[in-house]
Amino acid sequence: MRSETDHHEKVGSVLVVGGGVGGMQAALDLAESGFKVYLLEKEPSIGGTMAKLDKTFPTNDCAMCTLAPRLVDTGKHLNIERLTYSELLELSGTPGRFKVLVKKKARSVDPDKCTGCSECMEACLVRNRPYSPGVEPELQDVEGQELLVLREILGRYPRGREAIVPILQDITAEFNWLPEWSLRMVAHTLGLPLSRVVRVATFYNLFSLEPRGKHIIRVCTGTACHVKGAGKIVDSLERELKVKSGETTDDRRFTLEAVRCLGCCGLAPVVTIDEEVYGKITSARLVKELDAYPA
Repeated sequence: MRSETDHHEKVGSVLVVGGGVGGMQAALDLAESGFKVYLLEKEPSIGGTMAKLDKTFPTNDCAMCTLAPRLVDTGKHLNIERLTYSELLELSGTPGRFKVLVKKKARSVDPDKCTGCSECMEACLVRNRPYSPGVEPELQDVEGQELLVLREILGRYPRGREAIVPILQDITAEFNWLPEWSLRMVAHTLGLPLSRVVRVATFYNLFSLEPRGKHIIRVCTGTACHVKGAGKIVDSLERELKVKSGETTDDRRFTLEAVRCLGCCGLAPVVTIDEEVYGKITSARLVKELDAYPA
């Protein structure tokens, strides 16, 4: 709201609708002129579309380099009050002397204390339904060499959640996948909920909850390899092995995976079988190489 007397005395305040780069600059200009400015933005934070960009057209300037100074100046200016997560519902009056009705949406976070840690998003009861683990099934009885191997692996590490990843890596190296009983034993030994161990096991592509082949074939499908015919190599392997990408042959000999990048763009197209790297490979040559890998 803004009005001026006949003597042009600055009274009232100004409402700027939209907290993008244009809105922030307008708010700063008005605030520097001595007006009280309310910066209204419907999103939870100011910045607008530019905050989501890497470069700007047509100068190809860094978007954040342009935006950051305005964000800082807007945030610390004493004459600017930010009304984020708010909407303009009603506007009445005449130019220079008007009233507005603003709806400020409820939020469970104090913007003045927010540090941007994003932990509130993980605990949000609107996005996430509360989960209760309930009663976990009893640990299965496992006997034989597999149990001895797993106990030896668990004995290498101290108890605590920081040991989950290295333990799962060692189990994968030994069995080539993560059997259900092994996850239960890891949770039981470390004194952690099974859900936490499963969450780690399903987060990393290195781990698999399904049996995998003795030999892992990874075909790079990144940009360089794609241009060089990686798609045809995948098709050829699917026909030869009679499986789709991500599947394992019936005899558990091979597992076929398509990955984004293997870091060997100069050797495109690239395929790895276990630890062996095959650069500038062709479909015909690769099929012949498979014979060297025993079942």
